[in-house]
Amino acid sequence: MKDRSDRSALAAVRFDSGDRPESLRNLTGATKYLDDLPEAANLLHAAVVPSPSGHGRRLRVDASKARELDPSVLVLLADSIPGENQMGTAVDDEPLLAEGEWHYAGQPVALVLASSKRLARAAAALVRVTGEELPVVTDPREAFAKGQLILKPRVQSSGDLAAAFRTEEQGGAARWIVEGRAESGGQEHVYLETQGAIAEPVDGGLRLISGTQAPSGVQKAVARVLGIPMRELEVEAMRLGGAFGGKEDQAAPWAALAALGAWVTGRPVKLVLSRRDDLRMTGKRHPYSTDFRLALDAEGKFLGLELDFYQNAGAACDLSPAIIARSLYHAAGAYRIPAVRAAGYMCRTNLPPFTAFRGFGAPQAIWAMEAAVSKAAEATGIPALELQRRNLLREGDLTHYGMKMEDCRAGRAFELLLSRNPAARLKAEIDDFNAAHGDRKRGSWVIPLAFGVSFTKLMMNQGGALVHVFNDGSVSVSTGAVEMGQGVGRKVLVVAARTLGVPENLVRIERTRTATVANTMPTAASTGSDINGAAALAACEEIRKRLLAFAATVLGAPEDELSLGNGLVLRGGRDAGLAWKDLVAKAHEARVDLSAHGFYATPGLFYDMKAERGSPFAYHVYGAALVVAELDTLRGSSRIVRADLVHDGGVPIDALVDRGQIEGAFAQGLGWAILEDLVYGKDGKLLSDTLSTYKLPDMKFMDFPIDIELLDDAANAKAVLGSKAVGEPPFQYGIAGYFAVLEALKAARPGAGGFFDLPLTQEKALRFLDGGN
Repeated sequence: MKDRSDRSALAAVRFDSGDRPESLRNLTGATKYLDDLPEAANLLHAAVVPSPSGHGRRLRVDASKARELDPSVLVLLADSIPGENQMGTAVDDEPLLAEGEWHYAGQPVALVLASSKRLARAAAALVRVTGEELPVVTDPREAFAKGQLILKPRVQSSGDLAAAFRTEEQGGAARWIVEGRAESGGQEHVYLETQGAIAEPVDGGLRLISGTQAPSGVQKAVARVLGIPMRELEVEAMRLGGAFGGKEDQAAPWAALAALGAWVTGRPVKLVLSRRDDLRMTGKRHPYSTDFRLALDAEGKFLGLELDFYQNAGAACDLSPAIIARSLYHAAGAYRIPAVRAAGYMCRTNLPPFTAFRGFGAPQAIWAMEAAVSKAAEATGIPALELQRRNLLREGDLTHYGMKMEDCRAGRAFELLLSRNPAARLKAEIDDFNAAHGDRKRGSWVIPLAFGVSFTKLMMNQGGALVHVFNDGSVSVSTGAVEMGQGVGRKVLVVAARTLGVPENLVRIERTRTATVANTMPTAASTGSDINGAAALAACEEIRKRLLAFAATVLGAPEDELSLGNGLVLRGGRDAGLAWKDLVAKAHEARVDLSAHGFYATPGLFYDMKAERGSPFAYHVYGAALVVAELDTLRGSSRIVRADLVHDGGVPIDALVDRGQIEGAFAQGLGWAILEDLVYGKDGKLLSDTLSTYKLPDMKFMDFPIDIELLDDAANAKAVLGSKAVGEPPFQYGIAGYFAVLEALKAARPGAGGFFDLPLTQEKALRFLDGGN
């Protein structure tokens, strides 16, 4: 499947109410988000009082001036919590409201309630928080040296590492051994809709509308804080204005604070963070500091790899264990390496707890692996492209954690990309440009992809769905999936419509509610369509089975000759004389059950944590991307000239949705690689705390041709309708942007070695051009 046009193809698409009504609502601004909802007359607004510095103890809170501001002002502290003052999941290290000691700047200390948002924020600013300052640690290596680890280190290994690193002089096969350090910064989610929640007392319990990717996670967390059963809480997730992982675990505290206010006052409470508060108080992508060591033989074959990931986890555990796990699984990238040792250290620092972000630890690992490839190319004189080609994963290879690669398309995607961009031609084009331009230089990089799809915590790979067919033939589908702009609702709708054989405009995807589908898993890890689509498929198949059995009695035809399609009952592929709506009406009259619950648990997953062996993923997504960049040698600025992506998307449920996800993920990956500089001061306070100091990809930055080709004949037997996950894997393509700019820098300064400090900003480029590294 080929789409080599630029993004003008998207502009030409006509959205109308008969085609994609959800898109029409979004384009016209009709979609309602949490902060757009009508407010109850007795609603209270909430604001959060943050801790004053990066670390301290003997916390004291003086709210007297805030209370004097207005009679409606109420200030709640940790002692107002009726249940447990705890939000931690894997580790109990994250109080909802600080008490006694605080561990990062921006940690919630108090909740202020008032009759208006303006008044609540004004009162919060009057609350005085003091205490004894303690030393602040912001660097993960410093935290490691001080023994500040959240959990014990996790190590995966395979093969004979000592033999792999034995040099030719020592009787071994290693001709070259390269080593270095790869730094990767954090990344702000910058979802358009900030964190927020509304809590309303209902029948002795609470109803919450939460901006979350994990409604059941919010339900469980709030129940713990209030000390009540989960059944007393209903959590609804409307369409989110973006999330990217930032609303998986980290939506829960804001929902819990709103719920606390509603529980104490008996009135509805609304809490929506301002952009600056959201930037300062929430976690981001984990920064990593990684040591790498790679051994190669005389032919450039990879023999052994060592990686030590020093993960900056922030002040609390959050999702760091699962994120470090995915880093370890992706330590070798898309390469076959006989001997590997990868170790992950979750280092506790005095920064907001870092959290889930698109890619979930894989980008940091793949980045470090590509840094090792870059260093190896410098040391061996073998082009990086050739090193990659010689070492790509192949069918039947075993990963360093023991998973067999099946239906491996790494080589196929790589070779297709090179057939469109022959290496010799690409090199000649760049060499010619560089020879002709003194003030501009170009560079390129190709990155291969092998991305595992499943939650790394095996029990999370499950989901449910509830499907109703109403007696007029219309269909309602509820799942645990949360729509946040990624198109999961669209894909579930297509699955239901195809399975029932009805027009798409008969199907409605409901908002996600814990009272409708219980015990849901987060819409995350690129599994939203796989798991929830498969659960919806199971429910729809059950209803289809009942209706076909009933149709057989009505038509007096063998059931195995009947099918549903185009809103009709078909016999042998032809109209059998019974329309879908008539069939449903007759079935209802005959008391046929028109509702079904579907459940799906991803099969084939297993993992032995002690042995660090197993198959933690349902399948892998493969691909390859070429990025060409241009450097202004006077200013140090860079731009992307073009990008060419070959992606393994299975059989897309909706190709337009997938293309949008590929482009969006790629843009976000480029931002992380060369633009977005998340900066904290030594005191633990965020310096890049506005959108004027935190640079994002914009239309000008993305103004270059992107060619995307989806692999043909690529059905995936391990996901719904032959599809593959698409949300996270293409993010990794953006990493090629770093190395393309680095190659341009090296062309501007011949003989200089590369450096690995992501993002490669203009300041770093200028420092390199000025002789630094």
